[in-house]
Amino acid sequence: MPTTTPPKAMTPIDTRYARIIAIAVPVLLANLAMPLQSVIDTAIVGNMHEAAKLAGMGLAIQLLSLLLVSFNFLQYASSGLSAQALGQLAHHDSAINSSHSLSPLLSILQRALLLAIIIGLVLLLAKPWVIDFGLQALSANPKSGAAAKMYLDVRFWGVIAELMNFAFIGWFAGQGKTRYMLYQQGFIAILNIILTLFFVYGMQLGIVGVALGTTIAFWSGIVLALWLSCRSLQLSWTAFFNIDPQHFTKDKMLRLFSLNKDIFIRTLILTLSFAWITRLSAQSGDLVLAANAILLQVLSISAFALDGVAVSAETLSGQAAGRRDWSRFRIIVKRTGVVSYALALLLSAIWWFAMPTYLQLMTNIESVFTLTNAYKGYAILLPLVGVGAYWLDGIFFGLTAGHVIRNAALILAVIFFPLSWLLYQQWDMTGIWLSVWCLLLLRMLILSGFLYQAHRTGSYEKRLPV
Repeated sequence: MPTTTPPKAMTPIDTRYARIIAIAVPVLLANLAMPLQSVIDTAIVGNMHEAAKLAGMGLAIQLLSLLLVSFNFLQYASSGLSAQALGQLAHHDSAINSSHSLSPLLSILQRALLLAIIIGLVLLLAKPWVIDFGLQALSANPKSGAAAKMYLDVRFWGVIAELMNFAFIGWFAGQGKTRYMLYQQGFIAILNIILTLFFVYGMQLGIVGVALGTTIAFWSGIVLALWLSCRSLQLSWTAFFNIDPQHFTKDKMLRLFSLNKDIFIRTLILTLSFAWITRLSAQSGDLVLAANAILLQVLSISAFALDGVAVSAETLSGQAAGRRDWSRFRIIVKRTGVVSYALALLLSAIWWFAMPTYLQLMTNIESVFTLTNAYKGYAILLPLVGVGAYWLDGIFFGLTAGHVIRNAALILAVIFFPLSWLLYQQWDMTGIWLSVWCLLLLRMLILSGFLYQAHRTGSYEKRLPV
C-alpha cells in the first residue's frame, strides 16, 4: 500500500493510546446517557406488575429503533464528513478558526439537520399507519400491542428531535469535540429521568408519562445542541441559520445522498435483524418478550459504551483519510482495536458482577426475573462477542466507505436470516440468543475480510470518496 507522508508544516495526527482514550471517554459517557433513558423507562414499566406492559415497552422500543436507527446515517455521514473536512483543512494549512474555513463544517451540519427535519415530518404524518403496521409485523399480542401503541402515540411527537440529535452527535464526534456530546446527551438523560418520574409517580400517567418525559427531554436537548454548535463555531444564531449556496450545490448534495443511501441500506438491514429477533421473541409469548426486553438492554448499554472507542477510530481514521496519511491510518486501526477489546473485557467483567442487582432492579415480576436469570450468561458475554463489529464499523465510517458498509450488510442478511430461523426452530429461546451472537460475530468477520482485502490491495486511496 502506498504511504503518504504529511507535510512538515502540518501537525501529525496524534495516534497515542492516550489520545484514543481521551476521545473515547467523553463519547462513552455521553453514549451511556442514551441507553440509560431506555433502561430507566424499562425499569419503571418492569415494576408495574404487568408482563404485558413490559412486553409492550419492548415492542415499542424496537419499532422506534427500526424507524429511527434506520436513519442514523445522519450521525455517521455527519461524523465522517466533518472529520475529513477537518483533516483537509489541516492538509491545506488553513486557519481553522477563520469564518471561511468553518463554512464547510457548518454546511455539513445544516444539510444533515435539514434532512432530519424532512424525514421526521414524513414519519409524523404517517404515524397511524406506521404504528399499526409495525406492531403487526412484530407479531404483537393484543395486550402488549395496546401498551405499545399508547407509548408510541406520544413518542412519535419527538421523532424530529431524535433525528436532529443524530446529526448533532455525528457532527461533534467527527471534530473530536466529544465533551459537547457529553453535555448534550447528559442533559437529555437527566431531564428525561426527572420528567419521567414526575409524570409517572407525580401525575399518575403510567406508560404515557414514560413516553412524555422522553419526548420533552429530546426537544430540550436540541435547543442545547444548537447553542453548543453556535459556541463551537463562534457564530451568532442568525449566522448559524444563514445558508451559503456554494455548499448546497448539486454535486455536494448528491455526494451526501450517495453516502447516506449506502449507510441507510446497512443500518436498515441491521435494524431489521434486531426486529426479527424481537418478532421471534413475540412469537414465543409475552413472557419471553418481556425477559428479552430486559436482557437486550445489556447489548444496548454495551454497544453505546463500545461506540466510544469506535468514534475514536472513526475520528482519527477520517482525519488520516482526509490527509491521505495511510501509514498512520494503519497505526490507528491497530491501536483502536487494542483499546476496543480491552474495554469489552472490562464491560463483561462489570456485567458479571452487576447482573444480579441489575435484574432485581429491572423487574418485580417473578416469572420474568426467573427467565432472565436463566439466560443472563448470554448477555454478560455480549461485549466480547460484539466488540469487533463496532470497532470495524468505526474504521469504515471514518473512511466514508459506503460501498463496503452496504456490501457487508447485504452479505450479512443472506447468511443471518435463514441461520437464525434454523436456530430458533431447533432451540427456541436459546436459539434466539445464539442468533444475537451470530449477528454480531458475522458482522465482525465480514468487515474483517473487507479490511484485509483493502490492506492487501492498497485500495483505501483508490476508492476513498473525495
